[in-house]
Amino acid sequence: MRVSEAMKRDVVTIDEDTTIVEASRVMREKGEGCAIVMREGKPVGMLTERDVTWKVVGEGLDPNSVRAGEVMSTPLVTVDPDADLVEAAKVMEKHKVRRLAVTRGDTLYGVIRAVDIARHLEDYLDTEVRRILRSAFFFPVR
Repeated sequence: MRVSEAMKRDVVTIDEDTTIVEASRVMREKGEGCAIVMREGKPVGMLTERDVTWKVVGEGLDPNSVRAGEVMSTPLVTVDPDADLVEAAKVMEKHKVRRLAVTRGDTLYGVIRAVDIARHLEDYLDTEVRRILRSAFFFPVR
């Protein structure tokens, strides 16, 4: 299965000059744990709940004055929309992240989370096991 089939397309994007208070407000309203940080219309980083907790609140900084571009996770870790889910999981493991921006060049297509990969791979494995059992034992498996 390809990343484009499992990714979330409705992504929260913010400008790098957005304050942490405003970024957090937008993420909360959209029910998202991250926002893609943009510079001149191009994705350059990701702001996560962890960035806010560890780099702003944990350091005692004022979230009204800190900008997303100052604390975002960068460089942005990405995967191509045509990559398969196993490849995306390997990128996550390599970079020790739970979310990837789905991009091609400077175009943002979505975000894929580790939980999205787990859910879709679980469905895939279940389907494949059933197919193997049907062909191996010549009887229907529910």
